[in-house]
Amino acid sequence: MHNEYDNEKFFQEYAKMPRSAEGLGAAGEWHQLKPLFPPLQGKHVLDLGCGYGWHCRFSAENGAEQVLGIDLSQKMIEEARRRNLARQIQYRVCGIEEYEYPEGRWDCVISNLALHYIQDMEGVFRKVRRTLKPGGIFLFNIEHPVFTAGVGQDWIYTEENKPLYWPVDRYFLPGERKTRFLGCDVTKQHHTLTQIAMGLLNNGFEIQVMEEAVPPEEMMDIPGMEDELRRPMMLLIKAGAVCLQGRSAE
Repeated sequence: MHNEYDNEKFFQEYAKMPRSAEGLGAAGEWHQLKPLFPPLQGKHVLDLGCGYGWHCRFSAENGAEQVLGIDLSQKMIEEARRRNLARQIQYRVCGIEEYEYPEGRWDCVISNLALHYIQDMEGVFRKVRRTLKPGGIFLFNIEHPVFTAGVGQDWIYTEENKPLYWPVDRYFLPGERKTRFLGCDVTKQHHTLTQIAMGLLNNGFEIQVMEEAVPPEEMMDIPGMEDELRRPMMLLIKAGAVCLQGRSAE
């Protein structure tokens, strides 16, 4: 996983985003993601790509017994320790693909806006299934395939610089995508909807909820927010661990 988040310029720009400065309430998808969390009282929670640790804090505040947040970025982990510490929470500098995923360790694995940086997504799905306890929940929010297949992940604009339409190209050709985000060059990975859904179903999960993120009405006065209704940006999935029919997740 290429790590732009330890780039000082990028990190400083990221810190200015409302979701960074204000937390979960400023995230346009939170009103949909929050109800998808399972009961966390007494549970063990793993956060993949925890960023500032907002979801770790939410888990602790809702009764989780142990929470581990991992992130490849040293800067992110330092910020998480500064902003969102609790006795139940541990943070570790570690990539999503590098984590050891001990078998049957966690009740809930969450990931918010991190998996679209992962090339071998199905490999991560297998590891997450292995580390979940029976009946465990995998809850994640990923950039929508229509968004990651966008040309440069940006609109085509009119001469007056108004968004005209969202171009999609090479949808069925998964892999690396280059884009500009917060004034920096960023590398992401495009995966089709079929790859995401079937990757879960083929690796011991049942999809309980699949939703495309829609900004709440109270955010519609934010400049540019109405344009978020013109194409999907995020995909929210809640998946439950099911029987692997005699075979273990590798």
